[in-house]
Amino acid sequence: MNQTFVTEFILLGIPSLPQLQIFFFTTFLMFYLFSFAGNLSIVAVVIIDHGLHTPMYFFLGNLSFLDFFYSTTTVPKMLSGLLMEDKRISFQGCIAQLHVFHFLGSTEAMLLMSMSYDRYTAICNPLRYHVLMAKEACIQLAFTSWLIGFLYSLFHTILTSRLPFCNANKVTHFYCDIKPLLKLACTDTHINESLVTIVTGSVAVGTFILIVISYIFIAIHLQNIQSSQGRNKALSTCTSHFTVVLLYYGTAFCTYLRPATKDSLEQDRMSAILFTVITPALNPLIYALRNKEVKRALRKLFFDSYNVKQLH
Repeated sequence: MNQTFVTEFILLGIPSLPQLQIFFFTTFLMFYLFSFAGNLSIVAVVIIDHGLHTPMYFFLGNLSFLDFFYSTTTVPKMLSGLLMEDKRISFQGCIAQLHVFHFLGSTEAMLLMSMSYDRYTAICNPLRYHVLMAKEACIQLAFTSWLIGFLYSLFHTILTSRLPFCNANKVTHFYCDIKPLLKLACTDTHINESLVTIVTGSVAVGTFILIVISYIFIAIHLQNIQSSQGRNKALSTCTSHFTVVLLYYGTAFCTYLRPATKDSLEQDRMSAILFTVITPALNPLIYALRNKEVKRALRKLFFDSYNVKQLH
């Protein structure tokens, strides 16, 4: 009878000494600005440059679009928490942040799987590539990825938002995530925790297995390519994608496929910095440095923009 339901949460943020807060703020701001510029640049060149109107770059544009909003969902709030004492977020804002974060995160898993299928088709079945990966097929794959991501996130959002939150409102994180919120609920959450592991595990492990299977077939096919030049060309189109896959799934498995204990929540907070701050900033760098077409398109975009400014 003495319990009062919370209307707002307090994000505890990243534990640090006061004298280090400016250092963390500057570092994370630089990563965010790099992610902002890098991902939006890739989206721009994929849209503008007709030479990049292919399935591989269509999915890359979707991935960069996701990465930009993925980091934007959490990083600005984290940055404001490093500078200001007010670390509050409303109940509705917290649930909205949770929904958008998991919507974008699960959609990225589905897109990475679609990209692996695209690489498998291009390398192992090149004669039928333009038929199997026609424009309609690419749009359907992308739409399905976004739809599954939305439904997955909606499932967790509804379950979490219906929990009673009483006196405890301090979230051991720098954004609203499922596991830290479950620890604050004033009811038994074993069912919710089990569903997080089962549903998230099904999406993460299922998509990862399909990606690995795609690369197994690719590896087998590459053994039959006699030309080292042809083998290197095929490998170059896969290296960037597989690097991003390892960065994404490595942190996802560590964060969501283990029980929520006090120690694990602290480790999750550190892992979250990797996949919300650092990885979205590294992805454009990985693709731009490893891909000649992207580098060419980016040079053309910035060179043309510079010439236009000079004429004015």
